Amino acid sequence: MSITEYFNLLFTDYTLRTISLGTAVLGAICGMLGSFAVLRKQSLLGDAISHAALPGIAVAFLITGAKDTNILLLGALVSGLIGAFWIRGMISKTHLKSDTALGLVLSLFFGFGMLLLTYIQKQPNANQAGLDKYLFGQAATLVESDVLLMVLVTAIALVVVLLFWKEFKLLLFDQDYANTLGFNTKFIDILITFFIVLAIVIGLQTVGVVLMSAMLLAPAAAARQWTSSLAVMVFLAALIGAFSGVFGTAISATQNNLSTGPVIVLVASFFVVVSFVFSPTRGLLFKQIRLIKNRRDLQLKKTLQFMYGIAQTHENIDHPHTIRILNNFQGFTKKSLRKMEENQWILLNKQQWSLTSKGFTEARNLFNQQTQHE
Repeated sequence: MSITEYFNLLFTDYTLRTISLGTAVLGAICGMLGSFAVLRKQSLLGDAISHAALPGIAVAFLITGAKDTNILLLGALVSGLIGAFWIRGMISKTHLKSDTALGLVLSLFFGFGMLLLTYIQKQPNANQAGLDKYLFGQAATLVESDVLLMVLVTAIALVVVLLFWKEFKLLLFDQDYANTLGFNTKFIDILITFFIVLAIVIGLQTVGVVLMSAMLLAPAAAARQWTSSLAVMVFLAALIGAFSGVFGTAISATQNNLSTGPVIVLVASFFVVVSFVFSPTRGLLFKQIRLIKNRRDLQLKKTLQFMYGIAQTHENIDHPHTIRILNNFQGFTKKSLRKMEENQWILLNKQQWSLTSKGFTEARNLFNQQTQHE
């Protein structure tokens, strides 16, 4: 199937439409809520919670004996919340750092979950087949009810974010100030954590335990490179997440034997790489361009100051000097001379140069600034 055929079938094929809509909604909610996790410097929180949800899936199956998606996700939600609040408790009640608490919960819950899955696989129960799909996800199993659940959770999360926007901003950037204003920062923190856990849980079926953290963080990390505004960042992250879901599904559908979840994560990672390289303000490419430009400007101004020192030895500032006298200065290049002539700082006449009044004034200002700093 080609990309063109995919988009033609998108509006006619039920399965393709369901999966595409589900992954788009999942990407949007992960991007929106992932922005808060990234800005709170809790990037590993998503990884820890997604792994902490695994034993909940296994326990829910052991209790019910049925592979009902809603029951399994409810178990994952309970397990994820236990893991999240355990992390909070360890950070607030002990001397452990956040990264240590996250690592402990991740390894402990994931290890316990794998132990339970191994136990379930050895049981004589035909319903157990397919539980391991929650490790890496299987978007093909999405049905309309799953998508409706995602849409409902996304809508509720959006309403909560809009209602508590001011409180969320204060918690992100100045928690102490929020406390002095009388805001219940503990409740706000719990609210954000709850919806992050909820977003992770509804994405387990599509992306899986192992890759869910990337789905949460990649759109937010990409959006962060393009703006310094929280509102714009949240919107961009949701947009990048939705596009990643749709494009990942398209690539997976047009190729044989490609799992949808990992492809979506790879597409989101591609957006991250592009943002890290090509962002005008924070991108590596433009940073390097600005660095080279600043170096050239510095070299130009140092050469001008050197010329200023030579010109001061004469009463007439436009007295011509031979270019060879500049050879003793390390920053001198012929390109810098041409640039200074373009700036009308000097006049060139064959193998001689002389300062203009504009160049002399510029050099004197630079000299005065340097003297003041010293």
